[in-house]
Amino acid sequence: MSAAELLERVEAGGLVAGPSPLLAMLSGGRDSVCMLDLAVRARGAAAVRALHVNYGLREEADGDERHCKELCGRLGVALEVERPRRRNGGNLQAWARDERYAAAARLAEEAGSTIVTGHTADDQVETILYRLASSPSRRALLGMRPRDGRLARPLLGATRAETTAYCEERGLAWRDDATNEEGDYKRNLLRRELVPALEKIHPAARENVLRTAALLREEAALLDSLVDAELAAGEGSISHRRFAELHPALRRLVLQRLADEAAGRPVAGAARFADQVAGLSRGGSTLDLGSGVRAVLEGGVLRARLYI
Repeated sequence: MSAAELLERVEAGGLVAGPSPLLAMLSGGRDSVCMLDLAVRARGAAAVRALHVNYGLREEADGDERHCKELCGRLGVALEVERPRRRNGGNLQAWARDERYAAAARLAEEAGSTIVTGHTADDQVETILYRLASSPSRRALLGMRPRDGRLARPLLGATRAETTAYCEERGLAWRDDATNEEGDYKRNLLRRELVPALEKIHPAARENVLRTAALLREEAALLDSLVDAELAAGEGSISHRRFAELHPALRRLVLQRLADEAAGRPVAGAARFADQVAGLSRGGSTLDLGSGVRAVLEGGVLRARLYI
């Protein structure tokens, strides 16, 4: 695929279309460099701003920042640089992810921007496989959405090989992160060992994972409509009698929706308590669903409430 063809595909996807300005998350790697250049070509430099987060964790970190400044200068794009202070302990990758998305959300809110990332089809495959191994839920198989609130992923239909070819054709340099080759990060194990092993089993393994996820997202839309119908008149609640009558699968989905809406975020594993919630027998009964959310039965009506 040529650079012109990739630009045409991204524009046809509609995720970089106006009128909102674009905030491109820029690590300096090939995918984010590709996305930034595509954003500028699609919308013009004046409509694009970039965000680079320098965590200061690698010897190359300052070099990555300089590279991003040079690239943005070349493209005529304003660059915001964040240098968060590292917390002691905890999951390092999770901390870095939280920091960059929090910074992006703040900047996007200030300017009314759409946040665009360089996530590719390869990232999608790795995300699905990682979630499948680590999370016992249907949502794990759906992968990343092309659009999630202010966040857009215009390159989910492109491969890492295609973003590499784009950068080479356009004469765009990028920075390689050596930690991507280290075996002590779970995502790296997926990339270096599991995905190649699956391709040995079947050469179309990546494509099959992506196609399965696409089909499941279509079916998820139908399931969501069934949940909508059950909760349409309840304003975040449902008759406990009706809840107990639902098909077990739909009951799980309804409880998950109630928990997620109460928390304002996904409550992992809430659905597994559906049968116990259906068995609540008296007013004022509660059941913890995790993440500070409880199912509450009052006056024959079931709700979920956040207690922290």
